[in-house]
Amino acid sequence: MIQIGNAIVSLDVLEQPFMCCLSSCKGMCCIAGDLGAPLEEGEIAVMERVWEGVRPYMTQDGIAVVEKEGVYVTDADGERVTPLVGDADCAFACMEDGIASCAFEKAYREGKTDFRKPLSCHLYPVRITKYPEFEAVNYHCWDICDDARKHGQKAGVPLYVFLKEALIRKYGEEWHEQLCIAQEMLAHKQSPKFNL
Repeated sequence: MIQIGNAIVSLDVLEQPFMCCLSSCKGMCCIAGDLGAPLEEGEIAVMERVWEGVRPYMTQDGIAVVEKEGVYVTDADGERVTPLVGDADCAFACMEDGIASCAFEKAYREGKTDFRKPLSCHLYPVRITKYPEFEAVNYHCWDICDDARKHGQKAGVPLYVFLKEALIRKYGEEWHEQLCIAQEMLAHKQSPKFNL
């Protein structure tokens, strides 16, 4: 692991190949699992503000869930997450040609909202766990992403490169630059540590 600012980053984030392959996985990360997407504190107010613009991209079941429960629910650990339709599908998931995607992102790409999607979704398969003194930045290895790893291996794209935009959204450009420097130092067997 390496430390950049208050983030402790798993070496998997630097070393694992990864490039989403939607034609293979069909966007399963939006519709599989037993918890909604974790939400940042400031995201809830934004989601409530833009939700009407996102609504036309949602399924009827998703709309019904949000109308009943709101744009977030609180899970068993007290964390705020997106609500689910049934036991798996994110309420904001939508289907097109058999591929699940995010209604927020579809609305964003069409200029209907200024909110792209929850940061935790943008960062996936990186998961961030917050502790009092630091944040742990880890790679979540899920079998539905097997083809993404193969695709990344074939293309020579490591996870931190694939997620550049999302990591910059979370931590800023300077932080990502330090991450790139850390990767270069590790490639040359040096021990990086940064305090931004």
